[in-house]
Amino acid sequence: MTEAATDERSITLTESAARRIAFLREQEQVGAANLRIAVSGGGCSGFQYGLRFDEQTNPDDRLFERDGIGVVVDDVSLDLLNGAEVDFVEDLMGAAFRINNPNAASSCGCGNSFSIA
Repeated sequence: MTEAATDERSITLTESAARRIAFLREQEQVGAANLRIAVSGGGCSGFQYGLRFDEQTNPDDRLFERDGIGVVVDDVSLDLLNGAEVDFVEDLMGAAFRINNPNAASSCGCGNSFSIA
């Protein structure tokens, strides 16, 4: 995984997540757009994750890559995601991206929102 800026904060992307992002990029015909992960206020636990494809990279974004697949995170969200692992899991309950965030003190059952201590 490489990072565009020299910054000690980081997130990691699993091989499974990179494969799924590549598949979705092709399916949604978004070219080489990066997956943007953002944290905003809301959800059942205080903060919620947002994922979408984005062709732009802003000055305050950090780019993380695995196998040619890019994930961008804005500087404020990276404070809340530092050290997180982005994974894609398929099981009997369904298929979903999972963000294993060491900064989350608790999360809701759906895994889309979290709180910090």
